[in-house]
Amino acid sequence: MAVPVGRGFLVQPCSSSSSIFHNKIYKPSLGAASTLWSTSAPRRYGQIAVQAQQRPTWLPGLDPPPYLDGTLAGDYGFDPLGLGEDPESLKWYVQAELVHARFAMAGVAGILFTDLLRVTGISNLPVWYEAGAVKFDFASTGTLIVVQLLLMGFVETKRYMDFISPGSQAKEGSFFGLEAALEGLEPGYPGGPLLNPLGLAKDIKNAHEWKLKEIKNGRLAMIAMLGIFVQAYVTHAGPIDNLVEHLSNPWHKTIIQTLANSSS
Repeated sequence: MAVPVGRGFLVQPCSSSSSIFHNKIYKPSLGAASTLWSTSAPRRYGQIAVQAQQRPTWLPGLDPPPYLDGTLAGDYGFDPLGLGEDPESLKWYVQAELVHARFAMAGVAGILFTDLLRVTGISNLPVWYEAGAVKFDFASTGTLIVVQLLLMGFVETKRYMDFISPGSQAKEGSFFGLEAALEGLEPGYPGGPLLNPLGLAKDIKNAHEWKLKEIKNGRLAMIAMLGIFVQAYVTHAGPIDNLVEHLSNPWHKTIIQTLANSSS
């Protein structure tokens, strides 16, 4: 059987049950007059079967790099700059993409939800790109920045330590006695009742489908965040405002007219 490896083929002998051509196989007689290479028996030729490449890639027909062998969740062979050639760097990039994907999903959900509340008049909230300039009564801006740096710094330090030494942050006494609430599964997937309350991926080693769904939604969210950034820069409005304006006149309120008006 010929198994595709990139654009080449690995040729292996096929069994009679899986071959394309089904020939009758003659067994030699036990008699002295019959021999294995008898001219009366047709010679059996080896046959090969060609299988189509099964692994999807980001560009059909493109050979993925050898270090992207399809074992990672969401691996479609995309690495045009060769950033993952070093195995240690690849591990770090996988974790970095995962964290950015989760932040993007949370950011998109937060922006859309608060913008919907603002546009419908349910709550008097600022548009998302002006929210950082709002002064709160319960704390000053400097206090909020310090608190955020401490909390984010602590969490990111714990995450980095777990990346360097997997499972170290789930040991007793490493998180104020709350280790059981996190129950680290593997780097990047802390789990436990706190971060995996539904228990969807208790067996993280066999949770490839859940990992794939998460990274796909995360990549989509990162593209959405980029779109929201550009939208805000060009239109000076929130995403719900842009959507309402487009729906009011779908044929004349599009991205083409918006970009044309902004450049003029």
